[in-house]
Amino acid sequence: MSFLSATGLRRAVFRPAPFRAPLYTRLHLARNFHASCSVSAAQRSVKSEELVEDYEAEDMLDYDFDDDDTTSAGHLMLREQRQTLYYLRLIEHEMPKLVAYRKPFVVPKNSPLITRSLEYGGEDHPATSKRVVVVAVDDLPMTDKHSVHKIKLLAGPRWSLKPPANSGVSDLKSWGNGFIKISCEDFLYPAQNLKWISDTLDRLIGEANNKKDTFADVPQDVRHIYSVARKAKLGEHLRGRVHARPTIRDFPQDWLPDKPISSPGGM
Repeated sequence: MSFLSATGLRRAVFRPAPFRAPLYTRLHLARNFHASCSVSAAQRSVKSEELVEDYEAEDMLDYDFDDDDTTSAGHLMLREQRQTLYYLRLIEHEMPKLVAYRKPFVVPKNSPLITRSLEYGGEDHPATSKRVVVVAVDDLPMTDKHSVHKIKLLAGPRWSLKPPANSGVSDLKSWGNGFIKISCEDFLYPAQNLKWISDTLDRLIGEANNKKDTFADVPQDVRHIYSVARKAKLGEHLRGRVHARPTIRDFPQDWLPDKPISSPGGM
């Protein structure tokens, strides 16, 4: 008994099995097709049932790796390299075409609003729709000092004398009458949140300029500022240093010597 007859290997086992249509489909095709179709189909079936030689069957069973391919990790590395080359080609050939759309930067005027957004590198995140707007009270169209006082009262804890953290306001900017910070993340799209903030700020300005009641006899509530300073534990809440924390610039100039004193190492 040969190896082929013992194993019963045929070439058909290494080829996909022929598709067998349902009985009613085969009957329908038999009526519509010519007799030559069945002859050619029989020839193909005989060819697919061709026997495999003994040495071919042994080679199929005992297949050794010939170092002609890489591993799965190698294929992943090659895919990353192809992706990198794809973007490098875009930078080399497509990016220069964007020069036609170049426009000079013009510093925006009369735009006191500072908008802050969050991005996670293109990943979907609920916080990406949030928008935060910071504006200085001195940059708002207030009519008089009573309107300034009223808008501080209406803003409540959203008003602070110092610029809020991560607001984009320079530390060198004069504090003036403080800053108002409004944030919104109630809507699905960022434009909707920004529109709500804009409408709220417009209503706030309109109500502050309303002269029906100026609230001049109501003092400014700064408890939220002291609460934030107390939680930070930086010493700003001690001895009234919330609004005027001493720095090196507050050192009395008359205490300084007339002539600079040289260090002992310079003698």
